[in-house]
Amino acid sequence: MAVFNWAGVAVLGGILASALAAPAAAGVVAQIDQSRQRMRVFVDGTPAYDWPVSTARRGYFTPNGRFRVGLMAPMWRSRKYHGSPMPHAMFFRGGYAIHGTYETGSLGRRASHGCIRLSPGHAAALFSLARSRGGAAVVIRN
Repeated sequence: MAVFNWAGVAVLGGILASALAAPAAAGVVAQIDQSRQRMRVFVDGTPAYDWPVSTARRGYFTPNGRFRVGLMAPMWRSRKYHGSPMPHAMFFRGGYAIHGTYETGSLGRRASHGCIRLSPGHAAALFSLARSRGGAAVVIRN
């Protein structure tokens, strides 16, 4: 009669759950520091860019955590904020996205409704890089 090893099953289950909960390994990682209002972009673990951003202003929220970019759209219009343009939108959690902004004077300080805003040129560069490398991971912290 075979003896079932419940401890082994528990360990294997824990490993599987951890693997499924973590974002897939990505060659491109956008790391956002909300306290500094900066984004550092890493390619294969090497720092490639450091750009100013705008995250949520008072009364709004930008989520912290580790995410994987899902939908990518060269041009998106906000369904929530009166059709506002969101060039090079990269959605990472529901309606939250990294995207370009034409309000570049606000970069470097909190100004958004929750999305992560970049200059149009930086958003285009990140979008192109993520598309060429099969996506990107997003890490946001205070």
